[in-house]
Amino acid sequence: MFVEHEFYVGLRDINYLKELSNTSLLSYLEDVACMHSEIAGYGVSNMEKIKRTWVLLSWKIKVIKRPKFNEIVKVKTWSRLIDKFYAFRDFSVYNKKNELICIATSKWIFIDIEKNKIVKVTDEISNKYHPEELSVFMEKDLEKINEPKEFINIIEYKITKNMIDVNNHLHNIYYLDLAKEVLPNEVALLKEPNEFEVMYKHEIKLGETVKVIYSKKEEYYYVTIKSEDESKTHAIIRLK
Repeated sequence: MFVEHEFYVGLRDINYLKELSNTSLLSYLEDVACMHSEIAGYGVSNMEKIKRTWVLLSWKIKVIKRPKFNEIVKVKTWSRLIDKFYAFRDFSVYNKKNELICIATSKWIFIDIEKNKIVKVTDEISNKYHPEELSVFMEKDLEKINEPKEFINIIEYKITKNMIDVNNHLHNIYYLDLAKEVLPNEVALLKEPNEFEVMYKHEIKLGETVKVIYSKKEEYYYVTIKSEDESKTHAIIRLK
């Protein structure tokens, strides 16, 4: 099953260059993924009833042509593979000329919200999503991102109320906003990376202070988000 939706690139969606920001792009992808789960019966609307929710583990995004202000984009998504405890979801984004302008893949787990434990995705659940065999990347799984050993810059940031999602955690898209705070201006403001990956490891809750660490290795920029005492790694972001 393919699910698609059109989005208008508005003022709040663009960056300094009047182009669609990576944070807004992720919000588009997330919205369409939620639409699919609503159709399948396992979306946000039913979360309290079924005591289950999907939790995102990782993203991989490639922007081929970045949309600009006042454009209309169409986002298409589908469930690619559901294998016991992991679910993979792919995306393709098109402009009004029907040109492919972005591809993305993601990895999810299904959580029991009362026990806070991973639960198996049964065939019954999988069938509700009608998985497709189409994959936007050659790799079937998402590569593990290793944390760089050396860093260039580090800041501390306290999580505020406006950043919290329905699961009472830091919303997935705001990890990129945290990364912007530590990245150099030429990356964060002047030219957003067209290829990036996010690997989520531990949730961040309201009021927590995190350390946001910037590193660079070869052609990649890395941002590692750790707990205040650095005992826990919350996420690793790799940008190119």
